[in-house]
Amino acid sequence: MSGHSKWSTIKRQKGAADAKRGQVFTKMGNAITIAVREGGGGDPAANFKLRLAIEQARGVNMPKENIQRAIDRGLGKGGEGGQLESATYEGYGPGKVALIVEATTDNKNRTTAEVKNVIERSGGSFVSPGTVSWMFSDEGMIVVVKNGKSFEEIFDVAAESGAQDVVDAGDLVEVYTKPADLESVKKNLINRGLTPTNAEISKKPATIVGITNSDTAKKIMDLMERLEDLDDVQKVWSNFDIPDSILSQTKI
Repeated sequence: MSGHSKWSTIKRQKGAADAKRGQVFTKMGNAITIAVREGGGGDPAANFKLRLAIEQARGVNMPKENIQRAIDRGLGKGGEGGQLESATYEGYGPGKVALIVEATTDNKNRTTAEVKNVIERSGGSFVSPGTVSWMFSDEGMIVVVKNGKSFEEIFDVAAESGAQDVVDAGDLVEVYTKPADLESVKKNLINRGLTPTNAEISKKPATIVGITNSDTAKKIMDLMERLEDLDDVQKVWSNFDIPDSILSQTKI
C-alpha cells in the first residue's frame, strides 16, 4: 500500500451519516463554482475539473437545479458568489501528522482564522504555505464497488487499464492513477464492467506516520472531523495511518 488516504477510506465508511448534513450541498455547490472559474468555463465536456465536481455532487444526490445554479454562479450570472475563491492551508496535527486543508471562501480572513483555531486547539500547529505540501503529490483516485468481484479480479482489470496502485478497502477498491490518466482509466474500468462510485484528484503522502496510541488516534479523528465540519472546508488530507485495531477503539 503506497500512501493512500486513510481519512478518505474512513469517510466513505461513515459517508451515509455525512450525506445527511445540510452543508453538503453548499460545499458541493462551491466546488462546482470554483471549478467553473478555475477549470475553464461552464461546459463539463471541456472542463475536466468541473466534470469531477459534478460527478461528486451527483454522488450525494444533489438536485440538477442546484448544480446548474452553481455553474451559473461561476459564470457570473445572478450576481451571487462574486468573491468566492479557493484557499489552501497547511499544518501539523497530533502525532506530528501533516495536514493540507482545501477550502472555498468569500472571506479569506474568516476562513484562515477558523482553520488556524481548529488546528491549534487540537494541540497542532498552523504553518506557512509549503511547509508540508512538499510531502504530498497529486494523484487520481477512483473508488470501485466490488459487486461480488474479488480484489484480485479488480486488481488485474485496473492494472490493465493503466492504474499505478490498487488498494483493498473492504467492500470497495481504491484505484490510483496519474492525474492526467484519471479520466481514461475510469472509462476503461467502466468498459470492463466495473462500477466506479467516485473519482477525484487526491493528495498522496510521500511518507506515512504510523499512529499506535489510541489517545493520539482519537485526537487526530476529532481534528479531521472538526476541520471538515467548517462550512468553507472542502477537503482535508493527511499522512497518518491508524491500524484497524486502534481505529476500532475510537468513536468516529
